[in-house]
Amino acid sequence: MIPELTIGKDFEQLDEVSREYLEKSFERYLKTEEEIEEAKDQLSFSPLTGEIVAVAMINQETSGGVVYFQAPNKKIEEFEENGVRFIPGDEREILSNFWRDIKNFRQFITFNGRTFDCPYLMIRSAVNKVRPTKNLMPYRYASEEHVDLFDQLTFYGAVRRKFNLHMWCKAFDVKSPKEEGISGEDVKQLFKEEKYAEIARYCLGDVFATKELYQYWEKYLKF
Repeated sequence: MIPELTIGKDFEQLDEVSREYLEKSFERYLKTEEEIEEAKDQLSFSPLTGEIVAVAMINQETSGGVVYFQAPNKKIEEFEENGVRFIPGDEREILSNFWRDIKNFRQFITFNGRTFDCPYLMIRSAVNKVRPTKNLMPYRYASEEHVDLFDQLTFYGAVRRKFNLHMWCKAFDVKSPKEEGISGEDVKQLFKEEKYAEIARYCLGDVFATKELYQYWEKYLKF
């Protein structure tokens, strides 16, 4: 089970050419100043303008696992909760540890991993000069290696409305990580407030929600 959390750069910290390019792009597709300002706050969605602040993994069978997370400007020692280790480090260390751990995995499970988590991890690894040890983007329908529950539960796009992880959790009576009062939109502010452990725990909540959804899919929908 693999999810990640990301934050985007502050728009004003981008170089002038990048700002002009993005502003023209925003103005082309967005109608109001409010929409443009909102887009500026969503730079975390691209690995070109964002970075990874946490990656969580658990073993589907044992629930043991690890969360690698950034904790700059704050001394946090490695700690453990309920069989899951929380290990701080910078982005490059997060990625190096992730690829070391996943190297021998036979199968990995995500929710919307093909369109977000996996390409993001691979691009940010290249930016940090870290070589991936596994191709996270295999043939889309090769679910024996990568089970993307977003693809599986929507039958590869056949379902008209797709919905996010929270909505799928509510439908299957699975605890959503958003029930703790944190959403992905809060991560950047939490990072500025140096609430790194809270970010790491939220990331882990995504993993456990994905695990429970997988169990439903495997038992009732997998053929």
